[in-house]
Amino acid sequence: MKCLRRILEEQEEKVLVPYAQLSSKSLGREYPEEECPFRTCFYRDVGRIIHSMSFRLLEYKTQVFMNSEGDYYRTRLTHTLEVAQMSIGLARILGVNQDLSHAIALAHDLGHPPFGHAGEEVLDELMRDEGGFEHNLQSYRVVTYLEERYPNFHGLNLSYEVLEGIRTHTTEYDNPKDDPNFKSRGFPTIEAQIVNCADEIAYINHDLDDGIHWGMLDTDMLLKLELWREVWDRVEEGMPFATERIKRIRTISELIGVLIDDLQRETRRRIEELGIKSLQDVRERGEGLVSFSSETKRKMGEVKNFLLANVYHHPDVRRKMREGQEIIRALFEAYVKDPKLLPDKYRERLERDGSKRNIADYIAGMTDRFAIAKYRELAKGGKGS
Repeated sequence: MKCLRRILEEQEEKVLVPYAQLSSKSLGREYPEEECPFRTCFYRDVGRIIHSMSFRLLEYKTQVFMNSEGDYYRTRLTHTLEVAQMSIGLARILGVNQDLSHAIALAHDLGHPPFGHAGEEVLDELMRDEGGFEHNLQSYRVVTYLEERYPNFHGLNLSYEVLEGIRTHTTEYDNPKDDPNFKSRGFPTIEAQIVNCADEIAYINHDLDDGIHWGMLDTDMLLKLELWREVWDRVEEGMPFATERIKRIRTISELIGVLIDDLQRETRRRIEELGIKSLQDVRERGEGLVSFSSETKRKMGEVKNFLLANVYHHPDVRRKMREGQEIIRALFEAYVKDPKLLPDKYRERLERDGSKRNIADYIAGMTDRFAIAKYRELAKGGKGS
């Protein structure tokens, strides 16, 4: 009797577009393993990521607003789930491998340190003499080395295509350096490129939503944005008697739909224009294949600049982020000065290879509240891990 995995693989071959990444055509794992009889390789990776310690820790890591500010605001985990949901939907619309996009989306922020991008900035500064710190590279390091769940190898032993999607994840705030040790097969799969764009859709919309809830943004400010105004007018016309709060909620929901529709239209246009007929075509000439239209990029750029000025650089946000940076800096310097303060695992690695990367690994894996607790403990002269 044919196993369920093989039946699912055959279904992919029938229903996915010719240029999709098929599970049965994966380049495999670094460490050979017996195939699961029930799951395709990429869906198996989804499970490995969700059950990892690093994924659970995302619940208490800052997205923009610190978790301590209230239960409403997005965390790194809820952001990841929103990106995953949009990635699955876009993969379904474009007829490519949903499981692959799902896995990449779930893993794309596993390496993010506490306190959001501010935490990343200070770790990058502290690690400057050892190549800096970049959270996409750290996500790759998490799934290939830092996770310890198997007796015969480090990491999660994910499929090549998932690792590639993590390693090449690129947005306005994600631009990892090339790694000569990572063997490139050409341009990333469409499934990986989908996650890049889903990430942008997610953070633009949830940061608008959180900024409104915080009281940083109001309707008059938002109506100055062309993209917001176009969708708002449509919502207002359709529900003139709704409260302003409901109209804002519906505008954000409709805006997500507008961006997804533009993305799928522009992507289909580029696929046709470039004559993409196979996965090899994607590998050879598929740069920027999944993309918004130039007009929508312009409008999104206006929104991004607006968020930068009114949310990310808001005095309250910057104050909290500076506090987070001070905590990370103090912890890093304390561990450099006295490695005995580190947990045994990280201390032993530091003694073995002499690299401060081990200190960065430990701090990057912390949640906001754990980092705060360790900082307070050190301030009182305490020790331990």
